[in-house]
Amino acid sequence: MESYFFIGVAGVGMSAIGQYLAGRGVEVRGSDRQFGEYLAGNCEKPRVMEQLEECGIKCFAQDGSGISADLSAVVVSTAIEDSNPDLKRAKELGVKVMHRSEMLAKISKEAKTIAVSGTSGKSTVTAMIYHILQYAGLQPSVMTGAGLVNLQKEGKIGNAVSGKGEWLVVEADESDGTLVRYEPEVGLILNVDKDHKEMSELQEIFGKFRDNILNNGKTLIVNDAHPLAKPFSQNRLNDFGTESYVGVQGIDFRTEGPTIIFRCRHNNELVKFTVPLPGRHNMENALAATAAALKAGVSLRTCADALSSFPGVFRRHQILGTFNGVTLVDDFAHNPAKISASIKSAQSFTAGRVLAWFQPHGFGPTRFLRNDLVEFINKALRNPGAENAAGANDRMYFSEIYYAGGTVVRDISSGDLVNDLINKHSDAIYIANRDECAAAMVADAKPGDTILLMGARDPSLEKFAQSVQKLLEAK
Repeated sequence: MESYFFIGVAGVGMSAIGQYLAGRGVEVRGSDRQFGEYLAGNCEKPRVMEQLEECGIKCFAQDGSGISADLSAVVVSTAIEDSNPDLKRAKELGVKVMHRSEMLAKISKEAKTIAVSGTSGKSTVTAMIYHILQYAGLQPSVMTGAGLVNLQKEGKIGNAVSGKGEWLVVEADESDGTLVRYEPEVGLILNVDKDHKEMSELQEIFGKFRDNILNNGKTLIVNDAHPLAKPFSQNRLNDFGTESYVGVQGIDFRTEGPTIIFRCRHNNELVKFTVPLPGRHNMENALAATAAALKAGVSLRTCADALSSFPGVFRRHQILGTFNGVTLVDDFAHNPAKISASIKSAQSFTAGRVLAWFQPHGFGPTRFLRNDLVEFINKALRNPGAENAAGANDRMYFSEIYYAGGTVVRDISSGDLVNDLINKHSDAIYIANRDECAAAMVADAKPGDTILLMGARDPSLEKFAQSVQKLLEAK
């Protein structure tokens, strides 16, 4: 029997692979720093540890104790350093070490895989495709970077399912360059926007992904509505039969509260879609998911029926509720395009103002994206003089940059972004401490407004959203 040890198994990407393999009957073990704290008696048992154990994954402290010579391989992510005790022990014993992307590539070659790539929307589209295939009775598997809300309600982590069917839907990440390892049956390129990498580097990565698919005679689906993604389908159409979203065209888009309604044209069919998500970008997401599902043999009508009950994805414009007249939304948005789309989505169903909050992560990434963040946010906000129907203007709140540790140059602050926005006549406020910032937002909010929380990487963001909810409830 194959057996694998995942270092950092509690991480969202690692836990998804571990759960999938465990569901396939593979022996899976794993370690995480937080498990060591619990096993040493320093804290309560982490919920994620319980959830992994429920899947049959054996959990260890990150001290080398779980490593044995009989392992097929030890799996690591880019975040694991050479000084890690588990990795050092594996090397001492001569155990094979695999990068997470190598394992994903191995799995994708063994299964009939749909790989979803792009700098925005991957988790949502992956979840949508899984939901459609599941609705159609195909019993698919899925591995994604965010929890599916309906699975989380069952007490699961929600980012992986090992189904009995032939299809596997995976979120293929470009952030560490490992996208180039994938050779799926169906590959999607949703968009290509600046996100911690120069555009030239992103184009090279997505180009290799495209070539891996087309050179193996497989199907590539490209979003022709996105100007930087479209070139990946051009000039290859006649030679390779590349398909794009042109094959599933969305028309007559409109909104009803936090729900989008449009019609989808495919060949000679025209079907109405009603999707319980806000924002025009979610029509593109739904079209991408539909294009992939059609390739898996699902009918257009079934795609529409399935997406009408789509339950959503954790922290992907997740509407947490309305409290004393103020709607609270929690979102993973962290790059310029995602933040802009999230603000516009909130505007589409908000009667009053959008009070948006953003916590940048990392001093380097914030410095790299500074100009683009300011430009995209400034264009998305309804600035003074451009009032909405309620006679109010949007406001942008910032807390200080999230610092995850390590040696970095701290020569930029969220306050710099605020100053840039104010110079462009946007309404922006900087309050370094996020709890104080939350109190200010809640005090500012009026019935009909929406508070939109945005940020990534910081594991405490879910609890922060809960704290904002409590403030609203007590208002």
